[in-house]
Amino acid sequence: MSPSSAPAVAAAAEAGGGVSPEAATEEVVVLDYGGQYSQLIARRVRECGVFSELLPHHAGAAEVARRNPRGVILSGGPASVYEQGAPPLDPELLELGVPVLGICYGMQLLARELGGEVQRADVGEFGRSQLTVHEPGRLLSGTPHQQSCWMSHRDTVFSAPPGFSALASSTASPVAAFESAQRAVFGIQFHPEVVHTPYGQQVLANFLEDVCGCERTWSPVSVIEDQINRIRAQVGEGRAICGLSGGVDSSVAALLVHRAIGERLTCVFVDHGLMRKNEGAQVITAFRDHFHVPLVAVDASERFLAGLRGVSDPEEKRKRIGAEFIRVFEEEAAKLQDVRFLVQGTLYSDVIESGGGNGTATIKSHHNVGGLPEDLEFELVEPLRALFKDEVRAVGAELGLPERLVWRQPFPGPGLAIRIVGGEATRERLETLREADAILQDEIRKAGLYRELWQSFCVLPDIRTVGVQGDSRTYGNVIAIRAVTSDDAMTADWARLPYELLERIASRMINEIRPVGRVVLDITSKPPGTIEWE
Repeated sequence: MSPSSAPAVAAAAEAGGGVSPEAATEEVVVLDYGGQYSQLIARRVRECGVFSELLPHHAGAAEVARRNPRGVILSGGPASVYEQGAPPLDPELLELGVPVLGICYGMQLLARELGGEVQRADVGEFGRSQLTVHEPGRLLSGTPHQQSCWMSHRDTVFSAPPGFSALASSTASPVAAFESAQRAVFGIQFHPEVVHTPYGQQVLANFLEDVCGCERTWSPVSVIEDQINRIRAQVGEGRAICGLSGGVDSSVAALLVHRAIGERLTCVFVDHGLMRKNEGAQVITAFRDHFHVPLVAVDASERFLAGLRGVSDPEEKRKRIGAEFIRVFEEEAAKLQDVRFLVQGTLYSDVIESGGGNGTATIKSHHNVGGLPEDLEFELVEPLRALFKDEVRAVGAELGLPERLVWRQPFPGPGLAIRIVGGEATRERLETLREADAILQDEIRKAGLYRELWQSFCVLPDIRTVGVQGDSRTYGNVIAIRAVTSDDAMTADWARLPYELLERIASRMINEIRPVGRVVLDITSKPPGTIEWE
């Protein structure tokens, strides 16, 4: 079977591995109208203890009803409700007999559909705004009369639909919240899902518990036994293989499958020689020695280095590393008998970005095992496809995965080769970068900052600069430090590391790594930059 995204979604659904876990007896559906915070809405609902699934806005009332949700949330979006081609509201959603909450664009859709007034305001409202609650109703209950909130809109609701109560106004929104408790329809112009709205989680909790009647008992850990049962039902007495990278996704997926089928799972760990210091040994120790998972560890570093000889272009590096990984994986898979299933650490964010089988736009296709070709005849097992990254970490901790692996920062598949910018990934350069990265991670961990950062790493550009050491002229390599904070990697801000910490890191790199002559700090946020340099 092809590991490409669309067939994978279909196969998982047919095998009982759909997105919604059976353990989630209650669900709230979020319809995505293209807002930048749509995924975050679903995550915040889950943090309230209710399972939530993100569907495209055009999924249709029948598709929503099939999930038997306790409520529906309409997300924000960039369009204007009155412009041609704007994503519409399916009126049948209001006939499903479940509460509906519209956020930003979703509120404006409800207002327009039900007879309210939506117009382009003279002044837009972007960023932090002051919210005045005139009547809390059910939705704003328990929140103060004056509060700050996060806005991102230019169109505004000037009057609520007939029969609705206008609950609040803001700096530039005459109607910033409305509700009809009788019709169970609610709208808010602000974004409760972002941290810049201090009482946003309270508003969501009011909707989920008081309005929808949800019991708020779901947690990512609650899906463990359910997924184990699903894996057993799918695999039966068959055998499975897992390409283990050492990242938290593949590690947690492997542990879940091992709990389900035991020795009939074999993990293949390919050490391409492009990992960070001691990472390969940590993975092998955790899985082979601690969890006693059947593991094939392949040291293929010479093969990968030979394939990268003379290559400086980043895309060519990726292609060669991916192709070599496929060859090594195929060789090891061929040595195993009767393997029909391939375990992948596909996350819910991957499902969404790959289209999810629901008609959403494909942002990118996710092949979690090094870009495996479509002619590999495996049926996919994807036990994490209902979870976000932070939820996977919670499951990993519950399964006993070592903290260093649970909280391992994202690391690119091509490894350190892609962080050697503008030059060939030679053994010497890799060793220089590996040692610099080890110092960076060591000092960040000592400072207690590792889990506060989304990513922290070093880059080795193909330049050298003049320096002075011991009264002698040097001509050494440059190491660039990159550290960012982020919630989801969609946006990121450069981390304000303490000066004393930066000084200590730079001093150690220059003193302990002979080829290094200069250390610089990257202070570019995303956007306009990206997190990785290449």
